[in-house]
Formats: sequence, C-alpha cells, structure tokens
Amino acid sequence: MKTNDSMNDYIEKTVKRYSILFTLPSHRKIISLLFVFSLLNGMLVVLALQSFSNLSYSLVLGLALGVILFVLTMVADFTVHSSSFRRDPIFNLRRCSALSLYSVIFWLAFIVMGLIANVFLHGYWFKLFLLGFAVVLALRLLVLLTVSFAGVGKIFLYSVLLPVLYTIAVVYTAYASGGKVLDSSVVPFFSSSLAVTLGAVLLFTYALNRIGVAMLGVGSFSVFKAFLANWAEGINEPFEKFFERFGLERDIKVSALAFKTSGRVKAMVVVPALHPGPFKNVGSSNLPHAIQTTLENRLPKCVVAVPHGLSGHDMDLTSQAQNQVVLDAVQRMTEFSGFGSVATPFVRVKRNGASVGCQIFNDCAFVTLTLAPETMEDLPPDLDTLILGEAQRLNLSTAISVDAHNSIQGPFNINEAIDPLREAAKVCLEESSKQKLTSLEVGVAKVTPKEFGLREGMGLGGIVVTLIKVSGQHTAYVTIDGNNMISGLREKILSALSEVGVDDGEVFTTDTHAVNAVVLNARGYHPIGEAMDQSTLIKHIRQAVTEALADLEPAETLWRIETVSKVRVIGEKQIEAMCMLVDKAIQRGKRLAISIFPLSGFVLSALLLLL
Repeated sequence: MKTNDSMNDYIEKTVKRYSILFTLPSHRKIISLLFVFSLLNGMLVVLALQSFSNLSYSLVLGLALGVILFVLTMVADFTVHSSSFRRDPIFNLRRCSALSLYSVIFWLAFIVMGLIANVFLHGYWFKLFLLGFAVVLALRLLVLLTVSFAGVGKIFLYSVLLPVLYTIAVVYTAYASGGKVLDSSVVPFFSSSLAVTLGAVLLFTYALNRIGVAMLGVGSFSVFKAFLANWAEGINEPFEKFFERFGLERDIKVSALAFKTSGRVKAMVVVPALHPGPFKNVGSSNLPHAIQTTLENRLPKCVVAVPHGLSGHDMDLTSQAQNQVVLDAVQRMTEFSGFGSVATPFVRVKRNGASVGCQIFNDCAFVTLTLAPETMEDLPPDLDTLILGEAQRLNLSTAISVDAHNSIQGPFNINEAIDPLREAAKVCLEESSKQKLTSLEVGVAKVTPKEFGLREGMGLGGIVVTLIKVSGQHTAYVTIDGNNMISGLREKILSALSEVGVDDGEVFTTDTHAVNAVVLNARGYHPIGEAMDQSTLIKHIRQAVTEALADLEPAETLWRIETVSKVRVIGEKQIEAMCMLVDKAIQRGKRLAISIFPLSGFVLSALLLLL
C-alpha cells in the first residue's frame, strides 16, 4: 500500500519556513526611524568633514544634511512606489520604506567606521562611505530580486536610486563646506568595490536560481516570490500559475449522503476524495467551506457538513478554476431521486489503537476512521478502496469512508496505522451488516463561534452537527472546519455529548488549509483546540447538539457518488519537488552566503588598503 510519509515530511519542513518570516513595524514608525538615522548619518558625515573643529557649526550643518538625506530618501521611495512598483504585489510603500531604513542603518555602520578611521588617516572616511554605497546597493539588489515581480532593469534602477541620491548630497555638502573627497584613488576603488559586490550578488542569485531550474524548470526566486506574494498579500495567482503548469489530470470521487424530511433536503454530508491544500487561499485550501456554501445556497434551509475524505497532498487542486470544476459537479449532485428510509445503529470496533465506526444507510456503509488519541494525518486512498471492496463483498452497494483527522500530538507513522485500521474496518463492516435496518430520524444544527477565527484554527465553515436516531440510539457526527485537532480533545467532546443524551458518534475536521500560513509557528497553523479555549469550544458543540436533538424528525436518506473527470491536481512528484526546492534553496542560500559574502568582504578590505 502506497503511503504519504515522505511527502508529509517535505510539507512539514516547508510549513516551518513560515516561522522565519517577520512582521515589519508600522509605516509611521519606519518613517520616524528613517528620520532619526538620516539625521545621525548627516551629523557623522559633517563631523568627518570638519575633523571635529567648530562643533556648533558642524552640528547645524549635520542636521541640515540629515534633513536633506531624509527628504531624498522619501523622494526615492515615493518614486519607486509611484512608478511600476505601485502594481507590484509585494513591494508596497511600507516595504519600500523599510528597505530604505535597513539601507540607511547599514550605511551608518560604514560611516561610523569611516569617522574612526578619519582620526588616523584624514579623508579616509570617504572610501568607507563608498564601500557602504556598494554594500547597500548589494543589499537592495538582493531584496528586490527576491521579492519584486518587476523586470531586472527596473530592479537595478530602483536599487541604485537611493544610494546615488545619498552620495550626491554628501559630495555636494563636502565641496560646499570646503572639503575635498575626490582624489585619484577614489575612482578605481569605487569601481573595483562595485564590481566585487555586484559579482557576489550575481553569483549568489545565479547559484540559487539553478536549484529551481534543475528541479522544476523555473528559477528558485520565481517560486519564492510567489510564496511571499501569498504570505504577505494573500495573492494566490502566482503560485497557482506554477501549479497549473506542473499539474496532472486526475479523476476525483465525491460522495454524499442526503437526508430528506417534510419534502425538502434537510442535511447533507459531502465527502470529497481530494485534499484541501496546500495552504491559505492557494488551490483547494478552502474548498470544504466553498462546497458547504455552494450547497447551502442551492438548497435553502439545508445544513451541509464536509468532512475529510481519504487523500493526501498529492490531490491538492491547482487553482480556483479547478475548484469551480468540482463545485459545478457538486451542484449537479443535488438532483435527487429514489430516497430510502432505513438505517442501522452505529457500530464501533477498536483494534490496536484504531477506532472504526460504521452505520449503514439503505445499502451504503458510512465508515469513520480515527487513531485518536494517537496522532493521525492523511489516510491513503488505497484504504478507501479496501473498505469499498469489503462492503461490496457483504452485498452492500457502496461505502463512504471518512478520515476523521482528529488527533495530533507528534509524528505519524502511516505504515503502522494501516493494518489496525484495515482490520477494524473489516470487522466493523461485518458487524454492521448484521444489524437490523429500521426507520431513522435526523436533526441538524450549525454554529459559527465568534470567538474563533483562522488564526485560532477555525475555518469559516464553523461547527456542524448531524444527529441520527435509529432504534433509540442517538449518534452525533460533529464536523469542525479546521486542520486536525489537539490530542485528547476529541475524547473530551464525546464525553460532554454523552451528558446530553448522545450514545456515540465521531468528531471530524475538514482538514481545511485556509488556516495554514496564517500564524508564525512551527506548524504554520493551529489545530483545533491548541489556540482556543477548549471549554468554550465544547460549550458551542453542546449547544449545537442540543439544537440537533430538538430538531429530530423522521427522515429519508439517499447516497450519491460522482466522479469528476480530468481535474488538475498538483501531484505527488510536483509538490514534493516544490517543497524540496524551498528547503534546499534555504539551505543552499545559507552555505552560499557563508562562503561568498565573507570572501567578497575580504577582497573589499584588501582593495581598501591597497587603492
């Protein structure tokens, strides 16, 4: 049986990369810091020019130069932003100002070194100032090549604009105050410094880009820009273009149970055999909620639950266009006929940590699988095939399998989990097939807690309770729009529900990845119960179950299974390569930075002494 172990490892590594990203200060604070450091730079430059003589005059002139440097910085930032970068998805005015702030701070370090050197070698500070020019230019080029979607020519222009304006202001101030900064050694030193720093930047970016070209046929920086565009601005198009380009066509099975009361469809449980990923708003990450919303709009007063089918990240859809293909197919599934009115009681079987529940509706087995309280992640579709075969062997027409996805506390070994799940499922189906089919009642309720949002791990779909009563037994299926659940919480929920008259049931999460890449932590998201008050969550679930109990009425049921043909998915090899690329590029970048930039620094130091 094929498993997803290696792919989940790659994805986990990639998700952890979100934790290295940071949040910038407010634009107002950035501007304030720019003003302070510009003044400081201006005063230090003038002190170097005046050689500490006439401090009051130097202070006034330094403050004036600092103001000029600040104004020029603002002019440069506004010029960059108001031209092509206004349409740049990442490099907005705030980030432009932040880059200028870091540039000014870097330059300050060289100005300070120049001021110290000036004590021993008068006029030597200007070479260190020019060395700062080269380093700042390299910094700006690296940042813009990494994050900006502009062309290389415009990136170079906007990288050099601030350093040039800064240098012109300093040189003019030097000559206006009677100082001399240009001599025969400046031009060769400046040219050599620029050549060394630009060469280091080009070598660094070329080496990193080659990783992406070798693995995916595109430069690493193109992938990283798409990553940042989604992280920083929620823009999914750049990433989805990559996925569409590399995606594969697959047929996707969508299964549904519908419950009809009083002439209308009252509830649906839809189980798509796709994966809601890879993260945030990219691909099919929010598809469970989209399916829920689409069906509830199409079927007035119907409550829809969308638990997780058996699938892994290789079945992430590539784009919103592919999501719509699935949504169109789901809407066609609302054309119902041939309802039946019988079901069996809920049966649970446990084997070596695996817990499988089954309830038969007409001739369809509804099977739930969990490893709680041990960790469980995506279960493979091969297991769904095994369950379907076993159901048909028992003269059932079909089976709908749900990956409860409801416990996480550490690593997950799918190879150790498969055999217990398979054995428990087989026994559970056999036991269920022996149960008597009788009439059923259904009650439903939906709660959307206002206290919890994406940052806490709760998707927009909220909490849906589908309650089934058969032969006096009350079974609650609780579906929470989230990505997995903290270990032990599922047991607390079921215990709380037993106190209000529920005999058994299961707690599902949708595995939505709309909550992924929203927070900066090791996982890149919070499972249900990790960042929310569990007692409040359980209170909401009890409320929903109480409403569903009061909503019970005789019902008919119908199952439908549709295959959506030729849907583009990211594919196992493609998403592994994408995740490996991020990890390899970061690791390679660290090694390259350690080797290239210290070496270029040594060369620059030698040039400083020799020229």
